[in-house]
Amino acid sequence: MEWLAWFEETALSTWVREEPWVFPFILSVHALGMGLSAGVSTAINLRSLGLAPRVPVELMKRFLPLVWIGFSANTLSGVMLLIGYPAKALTNWLFYGKLLFLALGVWTTIRLCRQLGNPSAEANKKLAVASLLCWAGVIVAGRFLAYTYTILLAMWWVE
Repeated sequence: MEWLAWFEETALSTWVREEPWVFPFILSVHALGMGLSAGVSTAINLRSLGLAPRVPVELMKRFLPLVWIGFSANTLSGVMLLIGYPAKALTNWLFYGKLLFLALGVWTTIRLCRQLGNPSAEANKKLAVASLLCWAGVIVAGRFLAYTYTILLAMWWVE
């Protein structure tokens, strides 16, 4: 806890928390990144499950860079959110659940994208369902993080 309290007093952590426009801006980038990564991934998953069968798989592949752009935006903004409130995240089990769902979501998305157009439709459907569940887990856990913390700032606990 002492290390977290020290980290919260760094200039960068203080800037993220106390500059009026910074935290809302970072949160907005995080939301937009999630919209890109989870949204495009969801479209690919739904196509793999048989929705919109007239949309060519090759067309879906063209949107894959948006998944990675969104993921990159989320990684950067997520690190900045963590820098602003490290104790809030690192003392909450939901944060670790979100990271687990995120890792599994990225893994399933990569596997599915490698198999797009592969005739093994049953394997693709299983991956698509798993991916949808993982991205839903990321979003739900992330939203709950805002409301389920027990420690907002470690510096309030350390004397």
